Amino acid sequence: MIEVKILAGVCGFVTTVMADSEDQQTASLKIITDCPNYKPLETELTEADAFEECFKKTGEGTIYGICRKYGKHAACPVPCGIVKAVEAACGLALPRDALIEVKKAQP
Repeated sequence: MIEVKILAGVCGFVTTVMADSEDQQTASLKIITDCPNYKPLETELTEADAFEECFKKTGEGTIYGICRKYGKHAACPVPCGIVKAVEAACGLALPRDALIEVKKAQP
């Protein structure tokens, strides 16, 4: 079982994705989110095919398609975080942190 915690940023919403796979191709998903926009994902996105999701171009695939219906801005890391959970659960990548660090640079 893989658990991915997505801290979306200034909105303060947290999304947790639990992903597991018995066959290394299909991932079962449990998504819990504070985000009111992504709340439908908890019931609508419960399974994903790793080969369909992880080997598509950015923004393609079922996960991004479903998230596109509810997401309000392109910079939201939730869709990518869900794909990372599927990827790790199915053994297509090691479970390692990804980080987007944003800070104001000094002139």
